Amino acid sequence: MTPPDRTGAADTLTRGPRRRRMGRERARGGVPLPLLLPSLIGLAFLLVPLVALLIRAPWSSLPDLLTSTEVWQALQLSLVCATAATAVSLVLGVPLAWLLARVEFPGRGLVRALVTLPLVLPPVVGGVALLMALGRNGVVGRWLDSWFGITLPFTTTGVVVAEAFVAMPFLVISVEGTLRAADPRYEEAATTLGASRFTAFRRVTLPLIAPGIVAGAVLAWARALGEFGATITFAGNFPGRTQTMPLAVYLALQNDPEAAIALSLVLLAVSIAVLAGLRDRWMAPA
Repeated sequence: MTPPDRTGAADTLTRGPRRRRMGRERARGGVPLPLLLPSLIGLAFLLVPLVALLIRAPWSSLPDLLTSTEVWQALQLSLVCATAATAVSLVLGVPLAWLLARVEFPGRGLVRALVTLPLVLPPVVGGVALLMALGRNGVVGRWLDSWFGITLPFTTTGVVVAEAFVAMPFLVISVEGTLRAADPRYEEAATTLGASRFTAFRRVTLPLIAPGIVAGAVLAWARALGEFGATITFAGNFPGRTQTMPLAVYLALQNDPEAAIALSLVLLAVSIAVLAGLRDRWMAPA
């Protein structure tokens, strides 16, 4: 009886990694100049402003700037409002993502397009739209004011509303993509065993899509923290009440550029932390 060809089997096992390694080496050594030069210029275009921010940062006076009353108020308000906006996005966005991913209904494509519209809508336009809807004389705001005495514009709650408006689509897109990748047969098996649709969603679906929810929540939080246009249009720029960090940067740039740089460094650090938290999703090697 002829023994198995172990050498051939070993060659078969190592052939794939060897080919991939050789392909990477050829790719590194054969980059055409018409592609290399624009890519380097693009990389410099994106990195040089960030490096310049670090170079011009007032490192010696940075602790005093970050602990000043105005900066601390803006930082605290930004963290509170961004967290509240993320909570609103989770409560409303996760069910909306489930509806878009799991339920067939007429006009679902249109609804999805409308949900993602704030992603491409200029933030100032979003702020104007919120004023027309939730202002004192808005379509909904007039009834909130007359029936419940609730006024949203130019309040801290208005900041949360504006940030949730621009941040929620990030969470919806992330969660919907995770839901589409998850196998719906687990939910169907739970329902056949007697669980209700909500129980199956709570006990089966949520654990399956937890990574997508976390990633979407982080993106929504970062987007809410950096929101400027809709916030200043709908909530104004009142220190201690509606002045978030981006608004404080804008105001400080006119009077105290060093304070503006200090606040910008904080926002830059938050952005880097968000990328580090999502490295497994976006920065994994091919």
